[in-house]
Amino acid sequence: MIPSASTALEIAILVPLVGALLIVLTGKRPNLREAVTLVTAVALFAVVLRIMYSLTREEIIEITLIEMLPGLSLSFHTEPLSILFAAIASFLWIVTSVYSIGYMRGNKEQHQTRFYACFAIALSGAMGVAFSANLLTLFVFYEVLTLSTYPLVAHKGDEAAKKGARTYLGILLATSIGLLLPAIIWTYAIAGTLDFTPGGILEGRIAGGLATVLLLMFVLGVGKAAVMPVHRWLPAAMVAPTPVSALLHAVAVVKAGVFTITKIIIYIFGLDFLVEVPTERLLVYLAGFTVIAASVVALRQTNIKRMLAYSTISQLSYIVLAALVLAPLSEIGAAVHIVAHAFGKITLFFAAGAIYVAAKKTEVTQLSGIGRRMPWTMTAFAIGGLSMVGVPPTAGFVSKWYMIAGAFQNDNYFVLAVLVAATALNAAYFLPIIFRAFFDTEDEPPQKDHGEAPWPMVAALTTTAALVLLFFVFNGPVVDLEYGILKGPQ
Repeated sequence: MIPSASTALEIAILVPLVGALLIVLTGKRPNLREAVTLVTAVALFAVVLRIMYSLTREEIIEITLIEMLPGLSLSFHTEPLSILFAAIASFLWIVTSVYSIGYMRGNKEQHQTRFYACFAIALSGAMGVAFSANLLTLFVFYEVLTLSTYPLVAHKGDEAAKKGARTYLGILLATSIGLLLPAIIWTYAIAGTLDFTPGGILEGRIAGGLATVLLLMFVLGVGKAAVMPVHRWLPAAMVAPTPVSALLHAVAVVKAGVFTITKIIIYIFGLDFLVEVPTERLLVYLAGFTVIAASVVALRQTNIKRMLAYSTISQLSYIVLAALVLAPLSEIGAAVHIVAHAFGKITLFFAAGAIYVAAKKTEVTQLSGIGRRMPWTMTAFAIGGLSMVGVPPTAGFVSKWYMIAGAFQNDNYFVLAVLVAATALNAAYFLPIIFRAFFDTEDEPPQKDHGEAPWPMVAALTTTAALVLLFFVFNGPVVDLEYGILKGPQ
């Protein structure tokens, strides 16, 4: 029986929680536990597709669970950006689950039941963030996402993992409680509502200078977007297993950050209002600085995962920067880059994990000639890297095209300069790795069993690499969907 649209929205939040419970109950039977994980992930994606179908028929779903005060409730609704985020997260959960089975078994990881259960709870948090109808609901599920991923970052249990997890949790809680929550309270005090509304809710209620302060509190309070100087949690979290890194960078966590900022810009402030706030450009400069500075730091890294972490910080600020340009095309570019970065970065982390499992290599300098022994893995890495640079025919080219078009639309030459410089820096740290892997000679004799990683890992990373290429051609539906962002809920 196909659920109604409103029932499907409730199920989208509950399915991962039910899956987490079943994972715990089947923990002593690994095959059954992993089957439950895959079935739950597929079920969630099917439910999200049902919700997406209702949106294509211009059906807007709204559900209120609890109304505490007028304009203050725990509520959910659907709109184009929420569907996009939910679809990406739920689909990539399927791929990441397949990858995780190969990684966790191939690497003989401990506490696998806890890993799969916390992963499922994190997806429930991501669905709550995606479908939040207001800032209060978003804040609640934003924190659920933070708390459920803490055990994943600390998964290995050694001192380095515990230290990295403390940094992760400390920065994300400090920014959300110290900046995001006060910004939400301030918004409610002046607007009387926290609902995401087309055109925003703040115009005429706050002066330009104070609006800049409030926007800064939101941007820095959403620590998951990793805008400098609140970015250190992301490199610190690289002590986690690679599937967790994929969750942090591509599936849910950082995407929840840039999704939140984009929603706040469009539905809380409103584009027309922000155009009239001249000091808003300060945040454009901050995002631009993050793009360049993080790229420079990535260029200096020798550890593969740390390099990818700083690359993510830079790529996230692409999205923030595009959203702050306040041009229709740049807003499309910001949303499309959420997809492009998700496909490209998850491919890169999958490849890094496969290299570790198969060859126990973690440094860039150890990759000489590895492309000849792991051709599937390194070809996927090359595709993901080229997408980060923005080379056709990859997904990254599509989003950068819209970003550049949006910058021209508003004659924003600072943003154009940032995009050009960052593209050059991305090329400077990705292209040498690709060259080294395929054209250099191996520095040391290969391990006896050195070849490709377990097949579930290779299947997952080749799938996401294919998506990077396919999105270059079949991006029309996503672009068309994102035009609905500028209209908002009807």
